[in-house]
Amino acid sequence: MKKRIAILGSTGSIGTQTLDVIRQHSDLFTAEILTAHSNADLLIGQALEFLPNAVVVTDTDQYEKVKTALQKQDIKVYAGEDSLEQIVESDEIDMVVTAIVGFAGLRSTLNAIRHKKAIALANKETLVVAGDIIMKNAKENGVPVFPVDSEHSAIFQCMAGEYHNPVEKIILTGSGGPFRGKSREYLANVTKAEALKHPNWVMGNKITIDSATLMNKGLEVIEAKWLFDLRPEQIEVIIHPQSVIHSMVQFADSSIKAQLGLPDMRLPIAYALGYPYRLKTSFPRFDFTNGANFTFEQPDTKIFRNLALAYEALKQGGNMPCIINAANEIAVEAFLNDKIGFLKIAACIEQCMLTAAFIKKPTLDDYFQSDRETRIICKEIIKKQQ
Repeated sequence: MKKRIAILGSTGSIGTQTLDVIRQHSDLFTAEILTAHSNADLLIGQALEFLPNAVVVTDTDQYEKVKTALQKQDIKVYAGEDSLEQIVESDEIDMVVTAIVGFAGLRSTLNAIRHKKAIALANKETLVVAGDIIMKNAKENGVPVFPVDSEHSAIFQCMAGEYHNPVEKIILTGSGGPFRGKSREYLANVTKAEALKHPNWVMGNKITIDSATLMNKGLEVIEAKWLFDLRPEQIEVIIHPQSVIHSMVQFADSSIKAQLGLPDMRLPIAYALGYPYRLKTSFPRFDFTNGANFTFEQPDTKIFRNLALAYEALKQGGNMPCIINAANEIAVEAFLNDKIGFLKIAACIEQCMLTAAFIKKPTLDDYFQSDRETRIICKEIIKKQQ
């Protein structure tokens, strides 16, 4: 039988690439549920091609447009945030690809786990904010969580067949983004357009800015702690500008396993969808004889403060990762809207860490409250800087 897939955030970068994988393997997968926030035109186009069982548009203003465009098709159309959370309960799906950016993906992911749907996790913020609750529920419900981030997929692949062997540490690689090696003086004046020019990957705006600030790597550190049950000191970050080695695992005997491949998000997506099988692809192959030259360097956490702040949040624990995630989402949005400079992103996050209420053992409600409180604090900080 074909595996029935729900894609939460089908119009984003990960969502469209997931559909590309499904398109290439239509004998194995069907896209049963597609959701989007406000990109109605693309959602309609996807629905007309893949003919899912249902679509959800969370921006209620777009509902009539989507409904009218699909009225001749046997496709259910829903609208609103509640519909997004409820649609994952459907008996028509086997796996949920969580490709919504940011905190918004938490409720729907948690509900999918509680209804025993396999998870292909592309929304790292879900584990950053509430990794303890997510992984506890996944274990209790016997739900597999397959990482889609290229780095975590690489770790997952390296650990295959090694679960009886002690892991000494994992090594998350990162390209360093468009500003690798630049000074703080240079970064003080960079533009939004410059920050959105990632050297190796094509991604959405938010994650591209996170890559430029190294917050993306910081969020990945926190995510890795929960996915692989690691201590902070077992997670190392190293800059690898070529983005061919996607991450590594070092075992207790000092051996290191690495997963390599050309930078293409369809590879980890396909691995998550097809696990435990590797799907045949027509993607370009890496050629070691064609001038392969790998370099590595330590990340500069004095210039790129966000990575250090993420480690600090992980060490403090409690709701602190939730605080930095909320502050980062607001600060990145402000930068993209030309309200603050590039270096102010880290400054806003650090101030929120010092200001928002710290809770050592938060409940799920505490996480939502912390998220709301931090967003208000961060917006006030930004307003004072303008």
